[in-house]
Amino acid sequence: MKVVKIEGLTKRFGDLVAVDNVKLEIESGEIYGLLGPNGAGKSTMINIMCGLIPMNKGSVSILGYSIEKQNKDAKKNIGIVPQDIAIYEDLTAYENVKFFASLYGLRGSLLRERVYEALEFVGLKENAKSFPSKFSGGMKRRLNIACAIAHRPKLIIMDEPTVGIDPQSRNHILQSVKKLNSMGCTVVYTSHYMEEVEEICSRISIIDHGKIIAEGTKEELKSIITDTNTVLITVNSISTVKEEELKKIKGVKSVEFDEDLVKVNSIKEINNLDKIILYFTENGISIRNIESTTPDLETVFLTLTGRKLRD
Repeated sequence: MKVVKIEGLTKRFGDLVAVDNVKLEIESGEIYGLLGPNGAGKSTMINIMCGLIPMNKGSVSILGYSIEKQNKDAKKNIGIVPQDIAIYEDLTAYENVKFFASLYGLRGSLLRERVYEALEFVGLKENAKSFPSKFSGGMKRRLNIACAIAHRPKLIIMDEPTVGIDPQSRNHILQSVKKLNSMGCTVVYTSHYMEEVEEICSRISIIDHGKIIAEGTKEELKSIITDTNTVLITVNSISTVKEEELKKIKGVKSVEFDEDLVKVNSIKEINNLDKIILYFTENGISIRNIESTTPDLETVFLTLTGRKLRD
């Protein structure tokens, strides 16, 4: 089922085209990553998806509900964790979650139950009566998540949820995202931390200048910029390695030497690692170390946009 369906989405601010004819579909059960440098259009897209700002052209539906024509039905299925922490310092943790959950129509014993459930989920149940002014940055971020999930939304949108927090809190949030997903929530996730997206996202869109310039799984995105697998083999005696013999192995495109390192480049579609290793062992060449290298997501992003993620 399509949890999010976007067709021809365009948003202008004066002469600036912030979102440019975007088409996007997100399936139920995905953790979908949105990557893009600052000013790429991610936050504008999210604001439109949440019904916070109008679009100039196109359509957006959440679980089949039009964000324009069926705004209330669409919004009740969304939980939003904004980039800027949105909690009230003069309310306790319990009162904060209760307030936001009540906006979705929860009342009475069900409201109380869901509030404690959300606080327990983010590890703040013991802090229910405490004020956020006493919380660390990580605890405030976790409270923000509790406010977003108490009404049990089917879609959770997280916009930079780990900015400026300690590693322990970051890990707690990432594990929470995975757990929410395992419980049936679809998650849209943006981050300036590439390693987070690599770890948790099942599919990713790279956005630049308001357009989606690439989309797919991590492996599909990596395959865009290379058709080669590289194996780095460290040996004791490089003088006995014969380039012409290695190049006879099916799929091997080239061989490079650097001191005691042999770099074997092969066609990506051909799995020949066992034959490469067999060459060394049959010829009595001792292998000290072997590793296979592929481009990481940071390399893909830099290649496609020409900019670092944090620029």
